[in-house]
Amino acid sequence: MSEPLVSQLIEQSLCTVMDPEAAMSIVDLGLIYKIEMRGERQAHILMTTTARGCPAAGFLTEAVRQRVLEQGHVDAVDVELTYEPEWNPSMIRA
Repeated sequence: MSEPLVSQLIEQSLCTVMDPEAAMSIVDLGLIYKIEMRGERQAHILMTTTARGCPAAGFLTEAVRQRVLEQGHVDAVDVELTYEPEWNPSMIRA
């Protein structure tokens, strides 16, 4: 399966991961900055939270990891949390 297709499938699966405070998916909130494949079956997800020190950060990164692995297209997932650029409401998908 091609890298762009796998990345697209991963993004679709992440649409079901909800931010517990915003009651929106992390994709719709704009929290997923990048999805890339590193090696044949290893995904790297670059994401943020709505605020530094977000109490849900651990929950969200683990939910992302689990959802991607459940999909079955990758064997390993590296979730990297960043605050550059800092999230703001203009990142919400309309």
